[in-house]
Amino acid sequence: MCAVSIGCGANVTSPSTPLDEPFTLGVNEAIAVSGTSMVIEFTSVTGDSRCPADAVCIQGGDAVVHIRVTGGGTSTYELHTGDNSRAAVVHGLYRIALMQLQPYPFSAQPISPNDYRATLTATRL
Repeated sequence: MCAVSIGCGANVTSPSTPLDEPFTLGVNEAIAVSGTSMVIEFTSVTGDSRCPADAVCIQGGDAVVHIRVTGGGTSTYELHTGDNSRAAVVHGLYRIALMQLQPYPFSAQPISPNDYRATLTATRL
């Protein structure tokens, strides 16, 4: 794996990932998308209120994944686990979608912010 610094503490975890293929990033990791000028960085998770796997909840809850996308301008976005209509964003000619956020919470095990891994995809519109 080749690591390339892109600023703000992020590192590109591999040279690139192809369009339409899922990729997983840890907090403050970033990856270039092949054939584009885009670099996607996973910056943080806020408000993780997902129902713990060992609990029974009336609602499934939500976690908010923050990403920064450069290439064609720099923008920051929030992607939600609990609302499919807010699980993807459009950046220029591309759609970036949150597929999964791990680890899944358990009631007796708090998640450290650096333990999160977001699986995303980037596709051309």
